[in-house]
Amino acid sequence: MTRLLPLLRRLFWALATLLGTSVIVFGMARSVPADPIAAFVGQHADAATRERIRRELGLDDPVWQQYLRYVGNAARGDLGRSFVTGEAVSAAIRSRFPVTAGLAAGAVLIWIGLGTPLGILTARRRGSGLDRSVLLLSMIGISLPTFWLGRLLQFQFAYRWAFFPVAGYADWRHLVLPSVTLGLVGAGYYARLVHTHLLEVLGQDFVRAARARGLAERWVLLRHALPNALAPVLTVLGADIASVLGGVVFTESIFALPGIGTLTVQAVLNLDVPMLMGTVLFSAALVVAANLVVDLLYGWLDPRVRGE
Repeated sequence: MTRLLPLLRRLFWALATLLGTSVIVFGMARSVPADPIAAFVGQHADAATRERIRRELGLDDPVWQQYLRYVGNAARGDLGRSFVTGEAVSAAIRSRFPVTAGLAAGAVLIWIGLGTPLGILTARRRGSGLDRSVLLLSMIGISLPTFWLGRLLQFQFAYRWAFFPVAGYADWRHLVLPSVTLGLVGAGYYARLVHTHLLEVLGQDFVRAARARGLAERWVLLRHALPNALAPVLTVLGADIASVLGGVVFTESIFALPGIGTLTVQAVLNLDVPMLMGTVLFSAALVVAANLVVDLLYGWLDPRVRGE
């Protein structure tokens, strides 16, 4: 039971975070100056029709009743229906999420697959020409605007060379260029992140003790130093994965991907309050879930955290 207390405590705060987020999202949606009923019945509906629809949707009830009803429905997986299309919000999110998840998976693979080896290599060769070159390329990658890099890749690899589709979504080939767009921007950042934390760990006493025992440098690096250096990187990665899964607006818009980000933009432009609230709350749930997973992985990477 003692071991379950930390997990129960994290679950409690996760639920409290989601509840607080729902209050903020609900309040912001209700403070929009425009009338959301116009998105439901159109601009030319008469006043009687507007009032009837408002009563049917429960929008004339006190705000606290509307909020409690929304939270109760959300707890059962019902996020309401779109004012524009009439589609269930939860169904729209489920249909769009696989595209965003595929985009996120491709980007994360590039972040980790390219950034981690570069961070390890430059940490071992600190101050060398390779270290300076990777630092320069990393700074350039971090500074590149996503929309500019995406358009450049579209022009070269889709329009001129026709290696990949230009935009839209039909199969995995449509996710290659968007994933590379996100991956190249993030890989340089993670390379420097791994580099910085690995250098800090390599100077600590337990690493010097491992070397004093005669262990091979590669074993010291991979078995002792790297797991401790990856712990803070994992925190950043968890938040980044959650943000990508919540919908990357620019990338999905550039490549016309039917993902969560595009759905959110359409909800904002159409003043579709239920859809907007549903996508934001879904993104918040992903962030909370990612933080929970990161907390659990911390114990696996760092025995000191597991002991606490």
